[in-house]
Amino acid sequence: MAALISENFKFVALFFKSKDVMIFNGLIGLGTVASQTAYNIFAFNCPCSPKKNYLYGLAAIGVPALAFFVIGVMLNRNTWDVVSECRTRKCRKLSLSAAFALLGSILGRAVVAPITWSVISLLRGEAYVCALSEFVDPSSLDHFPPTTKTPEIMARFPCKDIPAPFMNYSRVIERQLKYESQLLGWLLLGIISLAVFLLLCMKHCCSTLGYQQEAYWTQYRSNEQDLFQRTAEVHSKYHAAECVKNFFGFVALENQEKQLLEDCKGIKSVIPRMEWNHVTGVYMYREIDDTPVYSRLNKWDMYTKENNC
Repeated sequence: MAALISENFKFVALFFKSKDVMIFNGLIGLGTVASQTAYNIFAFNCPCSPKKNYLYGLAAIGVPALAFFVIGVMLNRNTWDVVSECRTRKCRKLSLSAAFALLGSILGRAVVAPITWSVISLLRGEAYVCALSEFVDPSSLDHFPPTTKTPEIMARFPCKDIPAPFMNYSRVIERQLKYESQLLGWLLLGIISLAVFLLLCMKHCCSTLGYQQEAYWTQYRSNEQDLFQRTAEVHSKYHAAECVKNFFGFVALENQEKQLLEDCKGIKSVIPRMEWNHVTGVYMYREIDDTPVYSRLNKWDMYTKENNC
């Protein structure tokens, strides 16, 4: 029974690992939906004032989306790979195809939250109603009472704080603006879905690799990055333990850590900056058995050449 549970657990873990990008994007989308819903319930408060409504409504849709986009770019490791490549090698080896692939990888994840926020904002409609209520043409409404303060009256419709003669038009204006907002939301969603599909088709059509080979290299890059991070953690812990021991004469370690560091004796104590620069940045092209391979992370090409690995 235990063996069966273990095998099932391994299968589930492998499944989620193979779908990590999809799951990650899904979690980002769900988190954005929850944030947008909470904002509309607890924080959204239309000023119901001419000229202020428009700015407030657009800011409620656009500013959080922009903030999510910037945060997404900042948190993407590939962004800093590109920065390191430009700093260390002035992007001399960054080909057009690799630049396109890298930017696609960076922007692909960075736009998930902004698009989700914008689409949900438009589908809910509150921000759009707030922004454009003052621009509704009163002549499009049947028997709308004449008034000299039309912009002020129209701007107050989102708050339901309007004089009694205009109260009957509140539902009509809200329904009309929500219709426009939701139509824009669905059109935006459809256009983005079509654009993503076309970009994926272009990527696979322009790639020199087959589908299985691309899947292999994706798995390779993931494993390489995972091993690099785990090894770097152990190496830094070993070096820190040696420094603390030299200062105090001893170091307080758990039994598991002692065993781990015992196995690491003989490793490099210091890695020169030049070697770090060799495994930092991006690369675009390599050949293995006369097969061109495009990869996103260049950790080892220059290093292996200079060290005859």
